[in-house]
Amino acid sequence: MALETTADTPAPLRQISQLIDGYIGRLGAVWVEAEIAQLTRRQGVCFLTLRDLVAKISIDATCHASILDASPTPITEGSRVIVNAKPSFYLPRGQLALELREIRPQGEGQLLAQLERRKQLLAAEGLFDPRFKKTLPLLPRGIGLITGKNSAAERDVLQNAQLRWPDVRFVVRHALMQGNGSALDVIRCLKDLSGDSSVDVIVIARGGGSVEDLLPFSDEALIRAVHACPTPVVSAIGHEPDSPILDLVADLRVSTPTDAAKRIVPDVREELAGLATMRRRSSHAIRAILDREVQGLAAIRSRPVLARPTTLVDAEQGLVHELRDRARRSLGHRLDRAHDEVGHHLARVRALSPLATLERGYAVAQLADGSVVTAIDQVAVDDELTVRVADGTLGVRALTKHAAPGKEGQHG
Repeated sequence: MALETTADTPAPLRQISQLIDGYIGRLGAVWVEAEIAQLTRRQGVCFLTLRDLVAKISIDATCHASILDASPTPITEGSRVIVNAKPSFYLPRGQLALELREIRPQGEGQLLAQLERRKQLLAAEGLFDPRFKKTLPLLPRGIGLITGKNSAAERDVLQNAQLRWPDVRFVVRHALMQGNGSALDVIRCLKDLSGDSSVDVIVIARGGGSVEDLLPFSDEALIRAVHACPTPVVSAIGHEPDSPILDLVADLRVSTPTDAAKRIVPDVREELAGLATMRRRSSHAIRAILDREVQGLAAIRSRPVLARPTTLVDAEQGLVHELRDRARRSLGHRLDRAHDEVGHHLARVRALSPLATLERGYAVAQLADGSVVTAIDQVAVDDELTVRVADGTLGVRALTKHAAPGKEGQHG
């Protein structure tokens, strides 16, 4: 029912605002398609400005932060969304707004949400587990390259790899890198190269593109094929911001095809420089060791025992000479004493010797049988005797015999 008003009977502003609030309240919740023109977060509450996709029309909206966080893909300014909202009218300011209850990303956002769900399911199976990542060889014998025919990605990988290592060998397989059938074509090339024993690493390379262009590299069949591939796989898809699921399952993810060339082969100049540096360091180390050993030998040789090796021998030789001289002196003294003693004994022996007695004028008379005459009774007159004097013997005959005075009675 229309409100009856005239210039004489105008309606109060509050009444008009209340009527507008009533009309809007009866509208109920609605689904709205729009683009997020502005987004501000404040302590759990988000303030948004929604803009029509065609007309230059916008409206303010609010929601709890948990509604934005529940989205499978990040909601940012510029995102195309479908929201479930209840219109509301703020009486104090007369401002119309939408209270958002649900937000669903559309277009690219919806596609990203689907990829995110697929990523979560594959991650739950453990396909992205770092334990399954294989190490790339330092210098591969052969490099398998899967890329588009005559593509910029192919030129980037080949040229940059050859600049870094001129002897690098590539086994190139061309495949569809966009559109229907691309994933199956890449899988076919992957199986072909993984069966080649001369290929030590496989690179899947493609330039940048939209989310739709890179969809084949998030294909579940391709992801599982890469996970099962026995040869290390390098993902070189798109540019730095691009992140297909292939990046997560590959053994190595690089930002661009050019970066792939830098990661799969070493730089010959850097390696030669490294070898030269190692040679210098080794030479310095060996020289330092030799210098240290020479100094050690010089220090050892400077010690008295080695500077003059005969020092200890000389000292011991001097001690031996001293002991020898002492022994000689001691032996000489003992010999002198023994000589004196022998002289004394010899003098005594000589003094007691019968020969000495004979030399003093005495003689020894012996009978014919050799017995010594000690008494006259042993000799008869005319007996022949042998008389021993100092220098010989005499043969004599007893002419007479006379007893010594005082001995007459003894001999009858």
